[in-house]
Amino acid sequence: MAVRWYSIVVDCRDIAAQARWWGEALGWKIGYESEDEVVLVPAHASEELIRATPWEQVPPGLVFVPVTESKTGKNRLHLDLAPHATDDRDAEIARLLDMGAARVGVGQSAAATWDVLADPEGNGFCVLSARDL
Repeated sequence: MAVRWYSIVVDCRDIAAQARWWGEALGWKIGYESEDEVVLVPAHASEELIRATPWEQVPPGLVFVPVTESKTGKNRLHLDLAPHATDDRDAEIARLLDMGAARVGVGQSAAATWDVLADPEGNGFCVLSARDL
C-alpha cells in the first residue's frame, strides 16, 4: 500500500484572506470553505475529473487553517513556484509583488536563479527560473 501527498496545510491568522491571495497567485479555486478551514484546488479540478483520476495521480491541495500567533522565524518548508518557459518571469514576480508579496533575503547569493518572496502573512516561497517541465 502507498500513501499519496494529499495537501499542504498553511497556518495563518486570516484564513479567508490568505486562501484568496494564494488562489489569485496560483489561479486556483476554493474547493471548500468553513470558519476554520479553506481548501484550494487547481481551477481545472472538477469533482468529476478528480473521481476519474487514479488516486495516486490526484494533485495535492492547499489547506488554510487558523492560528492565533503570528509567524516567527524562517519557514521549515516552502513552496517553489515556476513560470512556464513561454511566460515572462519578471512580470510574474511583479504581479505577485503588486498583490502584496514582499522580497525576502534568506542568504541567497546574487547569482541565485530564484527569487525569495513572502506572502502577506510572511510565509516564504520561491519563484524559480522559467521552465517547460
